[in-house]
Amino acid sequence: MNYVILDLEWDGSYYPKINGFMNQILQIGAVKLNAGFDIIDTFDVIIKSSFSKRLSKRFTELTGITKEKMLSGMSLNDAFKAYNYWVGDDAVTMTWSNSDIYTVLENEKKLLSGTKLKLEKYLDLQKYIQGEMKLLGIECNSQISLLNAAIALGVDVDEAALHDAKADSLVCATLLKRFYNRERFNALVTDASAPDFFERYTFKPYYITDISNGDIEKTQLDFFCPDCKKQLKIKKNWKSRFGGFNAVLQCVDCGKEYNANVKFKKMFDTVKVRRRLSEKKPVQKDINNE
Repeated sequence: MNYVILDLEWDGSYYPKINGFMNQILQIGAVKLNAGFDIIDTFDVIIKSSFSKRLSKRFTELTGITKEKMLSGMSLNDAFKAYNYWVGDDAVTMTWSNSDIYTVLENEKKLLSGTKLKLEKYLDLQKYIQGEMKLLGIECNSQISLLNAAIALGVDVDEAALHDAKADSLVCATLLKRFYNRERFNALVTDASAPDFFERYTFKPYYITDISNGDIEKTQLDFFCPDCKKQLKIKKNWKSRFGGFNAVLQCVDCGKEYNANVKFKKMFDTVKVRRRLSEKKPVQKDINNE
């Protein structure tokens, strides 16, 4: 088995056919690693835009890809075919976050007919590295950049070279080799050939706002008095607000009232629930106004 770290560079351009903007892939860079995570091959191609002769100033400044380089590149279809031949069989493909997966899907759907980027097994390397950082006691946000991860982990990088697809892949390879743990790594590898793989990655989580929705587990709306341990009764019915449900509950034994809030976030194959209960404080009268 080989390991492939894939990186894409793309630019947002107006596409007349869809009457809107899309992110078009303009560079594919990748490194192939053996079982010891030593680099055995690299891949790097620049792609000619399928519909635009322009590049954004920001894209050129970040990547160093000029209009002239882009226009002399190969077609997206040929680039995908060349990559598929290069990657071979039985490989775990990694990207820094799954945003590249979204971009691949968008380009396949809007710019290609039939050609698909080869993906057999997949791992989100950003998610894996962030997990290792947390185990080391290093705080990181939910979407840490490759540069910030490298700096936090003491890996030397050439900041000027980043945002080149191949260069980014090489930095990823260094991080992976240094912080590889077989058990934790394998736990995050997913089968990209599964029928629901791309559907899972394109699914956008949302908060359920209809209390009669069948995905809601009604027992999650039950709360108990922190003091009496008895189930609270509804004083004011559940109302949808700010992506969740609020209600005023009361304990029939001690008479205390509580504000309850429950949020149901629909994920691809589960529902995440967040529950909060806080005691209502009695309104203090202003004796000076009496």
